[in-house]
Amino acid sequence: MEEALIIFALLVLFAFLGLGAYVTVKVVGAAKRGVDRTITQARRTVEDTTLRAKSFGQVGVSGALAQLRLDLRTSMRSTQQALYQGVQADASLRESIGLFERLSAHGYELDDELKRLEQEPDRQRIAAGLPDLRERTAKITKAADSLRWAARDRAHRFAEDELSVLSDQIEMESGALRDWSPEAVDELAAAAAAWDAQQAGPARDRAPHGSAQAPAAGGRGAGSRGAAGRGADGRGAGADQAALNQAPPAAPYPWQKSRRPESTT
Repeated sequence: MEEALIIFALLVLFAFLGLGAYVTVKVVGAAKRGVDRTITQARRTVEDTTLRAKSFGQVGVSGALAQLRLDLRTSMRSTQQALYQGVQADASLRESIGLFERLSAHGYELDDELKRLEQEPDRQRIAAGLPDLRERTAKITKAADSLRWAARDRAHRFAEDELSVLSDQIEMESGALRDWSPEAVDELAAAAAAWDAQQAGPARDRAPHGSAQAPAAGGRGAGSRGAAGRGADGRGAGADQAALNQAPPAAPYPWQKSRRPESTT
């Protein structure tokens, strides 16, 4: 029994150690990725600032190369941000992201080439190749700008359509809320009257019927007593004849008791 408890305690200990190691690796990886992202962002900011300073402060080949790199990097970064943010709301942009990844390969290649040419001492050779470099940069930036503006126009169009539908619904609801014309008031009053009549109908059906029949029954009883009185006084011969012609009593039901014979004494 003690050996089983020891083995179980060791298993629990190893499980906790493994879980702790896994969590530690995940935390360290996340921290490393955060640091790398921060370093990359800082390096990118420094490079952009340096290129912007070179494009404004230097003339000739160095300034032209710095301007080409700055235009290329700005266009590609803006397009990447627009596409990756837009795909979260519109899944159809995934194909555009695939095209942008293929375009990014050419952009990275051109940026590396421009970066190498900045260290090239033969300025005349670089100046001879500047028209081709400008054409390649313009082609890549034009394609990137086309993807970016197409994605933005698509999102803007969807937002306008949704806003138009919402505005129409709000106008219809506002018109319904402002409808206080006499016809509407009459229809409302008629509906209220119909509802009252519908509620009053069951109340009348539940009223007792004995109150309406009681006077009639009382009148008939009084008339019978008057006829019987006139027969006893000899003033109504028809009453005696009716008494002689009375119908025999109905046959009793099996569960009724038989009437006792009258005494002859």
